Amino acid sequence: MASVSAAATVRERLLAAATRLFAERGFESTSVQEIVRAAGVTKGAMYHYFDSKDDLLREIYARVLRLQTDRLNRFADAEGPVAERLHAAAVDVVVTTVENLDDSKIFFRSMHQLAPETYRSVRAERRRYHERFRDLVGEGVRAGVFRDDVPAEMVVDFFFGSVHHLGTWYHPDGPLSGQEVGRHFADLLLASLRPA
Repeated sequence: MASVSAAATVRERLLAAATRLFAERGFESTSVQEIVRAAGVTKGAMYHYFDSKDDLLREIYARVLRLQTDRLNRFADAEGPVAERLHAAAVDVVVTTVENLDDSKIFFRSMHQLAPETYRSVRAERRRYHERFRDLVGEGVRAGVFRDDVPAEMVVDFFFGSVHHLGTWYHPDGPLSGQEVGRHFADLLLASLRPA
């Protein structure tokens, strides 16, 4: 029986190969055979860890979303003023998106090609993340720290529209680091929430 670390290595090799090939060729143009060849494993090994190519694409994005959700929960549950916690969470989602930019780009470029059930499942996971973020905005509204004349859902959609667009223009060799972009995005978010 394979050890846990050997299993993790095979799984990670498959994810790394799929990520690289999806980025180079696109999801639709990459075959399972090409993925397993690039990962140096058999099709049987791939199907041991992933049900399908869709499952690989879903996991590429899901691992980033799990990381971001865990971190958001820590910010949301921490002590301190809600504005500071929301600012920290907003910076973090930009930084973690930039640190996993290929994964995010591949997913948003290809998500429409997922099977309908997988697509619905991924959207539900993303919605839960956005709702947790929105709850922080709502907390600030109830505390009188944030304006109440713009629905929290609209604020969150506007912010995440910008975050999801990072893959179209952000480059690691550009003039701003992910941390700097995150601070600017978070500053803009908080400025838009200040009561008039």
